[in-house]
Amino acid sequence: MARLTKAQREWRPGMPKKRRSTKVMFASTVLLLEAFVMFFATLVVFGLRRGEFPPALILGVGIGLSVVIVFACAVLNKPWGIGLGWILQLVLILTGIFEPAMFLVGALFALAWWYGIRTGIRLDREAVQREREQAEWEAAHPDQAAGHAQPQSP
Repeated sequence: MARLTKAQREWRPGMPKKRRSTKVMFASTVLLLEAFVMFFATLVVFGLRRGEFPPALILGVGIGLSVVIVFACAVLNKPWGIGLGWILQLVLILTGIFEPAMFLVGALFALAWWYGIRTGIRLDREAVQREREQAEWEAAHPDQAAGHAQPQSP
């Protein structure tokens, strides 16, 4: 039998599900796309600049960066996770030193990262506000709130 996660072990009937952060979802989407781009950029540099740099170095650094970007998706909930994401944005832009098209690609991804973080923070804040207002309404109208919890049959 598969091992249960901590959240599965601690779950009890009637417990509300913890809301996932929209900021983290947006950020991990951007990072995952960047990992694919980094992998394919590695193949481009490998094909075009194999004579200038050792092939093992090109593949090792490129695939290593792809793995670090995927790792960053896993640590976005940590206080330093978003900072790591910003550092990776800079690294992606700086890969333009080896393939000039990556300056543009990196800048566009950095813009997508900034927008995703900014918009995710706003949406998370709005969701917390909505939940707070819903809880206040349910506390003020307990008879109507109980009716909303149960689906009514026609």
